[in-house]
Amino acid sequence: MEEEHAALLRNSTWDLVPRPKQGNHKFRADGSLERYKARWVLRGFTQRPGIDYAETFSPVVKPATVCNVLSLALSRQWPIHQLDVKNAFLHGTLTETVYCVQPSGFEDSAHPNYVCRLNKSLYGLKQAPRAWYSRFAAYLISIGFVETKSNTSLFVYRRGSDMAYLLVYVDDIVLTASSTSLLREIIGALQREFSMSDMGQLHHFLGMHVQHHEDGLFLSQRQYMLHILDDAGMSECKPCLTPVDTNPKLSAVDGEPVQDATDFRSLAAALQYLTFTRLDIAYAVQQVCLHMHAPREPHLAALKRILWCIRGILDLGLLLRPSASPDLVVYSDADWAGCPDTRKSTSGYTVFLGGQFGFLITVSRSSAEAEYRAVANAVAEASWLRQLLQELHAPLRRSTLVYCDNISTVYMASNPVQHQRTKHIEIDLHFDRDRVALGEVRVLHVPMSLQFADIFTKGLPSPVFTEFRSSLNIRQATVSTAGGGFIANCIGPKAYCI
Repeated sequence: MEEEHAALLRNSTWDLVPRPKQGNHKFRADGSLERYKARWVLRGFTQRPGIDYAETFSPVVKPATVCNVLSLALSRQWPIHQLDVKNAFLHGTLTETVYCVQPSGFEDSAHPNYVCRLNKSLYGLKQAPRAWYSRFAAYLISIGFVETKSNTSLFVYRRGSDMAYLLVYVDDIVLTASSTSLLREIIGALQREFSMSDMGQLHHFLGMHVQHHEDGLFLSQRQYMLHILDDAGMSECKPCLTPVDTNPKLSAVDGEPVQDATDFRSLAAALQYLTFTRLDIAYAVQQVCLHMHAPREPHLAALKRILWCIRGILDLGLLLRPSASPDLVVYSDADWAGCPDTRKSTSGYTVFLGGQFGFLITVSRSSAEAEYRAVANAVAEASWLRQLLQELHAPLRRSTLVYCDNISTVYMASNPVQHQRTKHIEIDLHFDRDRVALGEVRVLHVPMSLQFADIFTKGLPSPVFTEFRSSLNIRQATVSTAGGGFIANCIGPKAYCI
């Protein structure tokens, strides 16, 4: 050991410095410091699978579910509250036997050499999120809630004409009910079982600021955007009107590798979360995320352009408005062999009262085939949303309209044609036709000038981009939104990278 220690000193492996100040920080919704936090965290990395823990997965609510629940609550004029569970992970009950040492400096004076055998979960344990969710879900079910099949982090309560929805994302909870008295009754029942605070009217959820307007809820991430710009050193960068140019897509081999791939990946991942309220940058973010494994200078330039765009208007966000009609309307689009390296297609679709964005993982042989695969993905999302609304006791009475700008796709969706050029997409054909036959879906043609999903598959000129962005209800908080337009209660798109 002395020889090893001497070698480390000769190599100047470390410098001795004063111990830095420790501590976590808890911030307010506006980003200001609220207080310092400290936690006793176990060394979960020493746990052995199958011995110290089993299941670790804990479900979280989907963004589409959040938007649909909020939209229904707005339409019915229900109160919406947010709840915060204090020390959530400490509430979970362990089924495994786990030992740990006593907290340093807080040893029991009568038994200083004893160890702790845990009864409840603790921070750092791999199974802590699962244990907390299982305990909380079991209690909700015991007081009358039903866990939905469409999303296991959504719970529905119904008693006669009274109804309530509860959304869970770890320790952040949104509760809305058909009456204030029912809302207070449920909050009281939860507070008797858990250490929980009623934060009042929904104002901050999952890092998003929620503003209540006369015409709906405005979800924005201004503070988060400022944080991204600051991390990138681009707080004072020049603004740009669009997040991506109209040139062909990025190649994996052009340009030199970036100097710091870690910074590139960190910024790209941060932008992915921003697409929850900024659907307009989804396509641009998806394009740079395709190259996170080996980013090059053109990819970094594309990422910086996205930052220029969000710097231009920091007050943009997603407006959720009460819907007079619960109908679902879908716009689906796809390019054909757009990737210069793999010749794979990019598809996108937006669901009004929900939304999604996908990257096709197969090579399409024709534009009709690419469009049809995109329609199949859109129909699958619409079917899931119809099931979700059914479980929310808000069933749809009419067919979901799916619009695409390819006439061949519209024809294939409604007619049982089969020939050599479409046999390999037979599963998608049958899936869509079955939904059409059941009356759940109608696939219709839309002119390219009204194809809002174009914003998810290609770079658009500034005037078209601005028009389509507004159609998705991406607005400024200070701009009046009274008047026509779609009720575009959409979620942040997801990018599926190969």
